[in-house]
Amino acid sequence: MRRHHFHRRVRGFSLVELMVGIVVAMAAVVVVMQVFKVSEGQRRNTSGGDDAQTTGAIAVSLLQRDLRQAGQGFSNEQMLDCQLNLTSTRSIANLAPVIINPPGIPDGEDNTDVLLIGYGSGWGAPEGGLINSQPGAATYAVTAPQAYQLGDRVVAAPQSRASPCVLTLTSLAAAPTSTSVTVTQGMANASNGTLFNLGRAPRFVAYAVRSGQLTACDFMTQDCTSADPANWTDVAEGIVSLRAEYAQDTSTPRDAVADSYSQTVSTATPTYCGWSRIVGLRLVLVARSRQAEKEDVTASAPTWAGAASVSLTDPDWRRYRYRTFETTVPLRNTPAATAAAFTSCPP
Repeated sequence: MRRHHFHRRVRGFSLVELMVGIVVAMAAVVVVMQVFKVSEGQRRNTSGGDDAQTTGAIAVSLLQRDLRQAGQGFSNEQMLDCQLNLTSTRSIANLAPVIINPPGIPDGEDNTDVLLIGYGSGWGAPEGGLINSQPGAATYAVTAPQAYQLGDRVVAAPQSRASPCVLTLTSLAAAPTSTSVTVTQGMANASNGTLFNLGRAPRFVAYAVRSGQLTACDFMTQDCTSADPANWTDVAEGIVSLRAEYAQDTSTPRDAVADSYSQTVSTATPTYCGWSRIVGLRLVLVARSRQAEKEDVTASAPTWAGAASVSLTDPDWRRYRYRTFETTVPLRNTPAATAAAFTSCPP
């Protein structure tokens, strides 16, 4: 018998069909990539603006928190504009609730400001307590010793303001007795002077914009006279500018209303009288999106109500998106609200 071999005809894609399929697939990839590019660009635009909005809001909230407490515990003519020695190696050159571009602290980025904000956390009267007598070199007999606790940081000021005015921050060395308190480092001739209680955790913190970050340095723990990054803690990223101005009451008699804004305190005699005219601080923070765009998306630098201009130094600054946060914070712990607040200053 003859054997018949049946060969099944095998069919596949021809070269032409393969080429057509590849072309169609490539066209689909191009379309998908274009859609993805547009979608990603929209997402970046939205998220970049949201990042700047969130970061800026957090940063300005932190500054407002500190500014609302500025001056707590030491807004008194016996302490303002004095040098305050915090430790044997660290000191505040001119004590005030808030100082714009304080001496001794390195500048931040070009065309930005540095703020130094100080406040205490004590429970005592903001005008301090009378030192009735000085039984020992480091012991003060005070009117209300119950206003002090072991661990509190205090400052003794003499009855008559010295010139130059140099004060020292010290701490209670023991629990107060029924009539007196004992400190670690006493002051000579303190009788009839004033003892100011700054509490257990006073803060003297400097804020500066460095390398596109809002950074902070606490004088109580760090050397803020050095720009070494080890001394400065990042607070908020994407902050490219900080500008500030004092809100000053220049009317006579005083009415605790801001009449003018300036980066300098008005000169007066005595020198601390200028600080008694400061009723608030006006500031602006400028936040920038994280991602640079391929094309320019910003036509002009951000502006604000103050005279201190916002200048962006990055050569590619036009390729970023910005948000400005402007606010005026009243300084409630300053005695500028009444004409007789500082007895030695003009009304």
